[in-house]
Amino acid sequence: MFTGIVEELGLVLFLEPPKLKIGAEKVLSDLEVGQSIAVNGACLTVVGRDAESFWVELSPETLRQTNLGRLRAGDRVNLERAVPVGGRLGGHIVQGHVEAVAEILAAEAEGEAVNFWFSVPAGLGPYIVPKGFVAVDGVSLTVVAVDGQSFSVMVIPFTRAQTTLGLKGVGDLVNIETDILGRYVERLLKASGRLG
Repeated sequence: MFTGIVEELGLVLFLEPPKLKIGAEKVLSDLEVGQSIAVNGACLTVVGRDAESFWVELSPETLRQTNLGRLRAGDRVNLERAVPVGGRLGGHIVQGHVEAVAEILAAEAEGEAVNFWFSVPAGLGPYIVPKGFVAVDGVSLTVVAVDGQSFSVMVIPFTRAQTTLGLKGVGDLVNIETDILGRYVERLLKASGRLG
């Protein structure tokens, strides 16, 4: 489980599916082979590491559902280690199970913040609600507005500086994970016959 609070921007060193190698510093302090790590919000298993980098393997499903297969050497990625038992839950519950990729439709400055508008991926509309949570490339954000075909989030300067959102622009693709609680509620209501 993750919180959507990015710890570090990693550097893509090598990508030749299924192998992805990432340079890092902070997350390497206690990262071990076999542990989970979120890369742009996708939960992946560390299969190797050295003093300056770690590598993961991308399954065909991960390549289909995320933007990770489009990475190139030199790209930056958001990194977050799994939450330790007893750790703070600073964002929201993020599983690292990316559901779809969305396109950035607009990035509008509003004071010091930027209001990003994203396309709503097919089938995810009911789970994106105003003032609800969404993980964008693994970053825990609050939804500002939804208009059916798109949704927006407001990103403060600190978040832009500490995540890949500061490097993104109109037309770029981002990984989306909606709030798991909404998905469970829908499933339970359908199973009980209360939702058609």
